[in-house]
Order: sequence, then structure tokens, then C-alpha cells
Amino acid sequence: MTTSSRTLTDLFQAFEHEAFRLETLDDYSKSGSVDAYQAFLAGKPQPDGYNTGWVEELRSHTAKGKRVYRVHIVSRPLTDYLRFELGWGYQKNMDGGEEFFILDFTEKLNPLENVPDFWFFDSESVAVMNYDRSGKYLGSEVLPPERTAEFTRYRDAALAHAEPFTEWWAKHGS
Repeated sequence: MTTSSRTLTDLFQAFEHEAFRLETLDDYSKSGSVDAYQAFLAGKPQPDGYNTGWVEELRSHTAKGKRVYRVHIVSRPLTDYLRFELGWGYQKNMDGGEEFFILDFTEKLNPLENVPDFWFFDSESVAVMNYDRSGKYLGSEVLPPERTAEFTRYRDAALAHAEPFTEWWAKHGS
């Protein structure tokens, strides 16, 4: 399979060691979990089966010793969507073994300004995630191998400036 014909789904199915995600947006509410987000906003309990498919996929990877982890770049105060994603989504995904880190630039400069959302697999394959201004997912683009070094630097910078989610949430969560 050539680089140009690979998809994000292909990369998820083929990774052997680690899958890293950088999240940069304050609102992904138009991209999925819309019903759960509406329940959250209405003060209702988390719906039965919320995020179950993703948690099962995570478990299938982490049970094989693969690492799935992400850094989310945020600034406080959190948007309603971030309170939902971090309070419901991240808490649920941790059940599947996913690891989370927060890069909070509330009181400092964002070291990754203008870096796009992306998935990075085995330090080899990058898929940039494209969103419109409202946070609606438009699709992904698998980049050619010559872009790997650039995204290695982004991942490493994100991790160097982030702290574990559970520690950050204990201080700043709602």
C-alpha cells in the first residue's frame, strides 16, 4: 500500500507500538458524541453505552502492549465542550488504557501555536486531522514520510510542556 493510498483507519489497524494524538481545538462538538454532549449540557447522566466502541478498540490495542496516548492543548476557563470531553470522554477512555496529558497555556505561551491536530503512529506515519471553524471533522490526510521529523518535534514538544491529565484535572477540573 503506498503512502498516498493509506487512510487513518489503515494506520490504526497497522500500528505496532504507539499511537499519539495531538488535540488543539476547544470544541469538537460537531464531530461526534453529539447526543452525549447534549446530555452533559442538560445535566443528565452519561448515556448507557457512551463511547463503548472506542473504549473496546482501545482495550484491543492496549491488551497487546500498544500505547495510545494524547496531549490536549487548552487554556482556562474551559469551554463547555472541553469540560464534557475531559470530564466524560477522557475519564471513560482511561478505562480502555488510553493515557492523557494536558498542555495548559493559560499563563504561558502556546509552544505549538498553529500546529494542526494529528495522529502519529509508531513515530513513522502521520495523519493530519482537518476541521472547519465550528469543530466539524472534515477528514484526515496521511502525510508523506518526509514530514515525519516535523511531527516528531511537535509530539516531543507537546509532551515536554504537558502534565499528566489526572494531576492537571485534580487542580483545574470542574
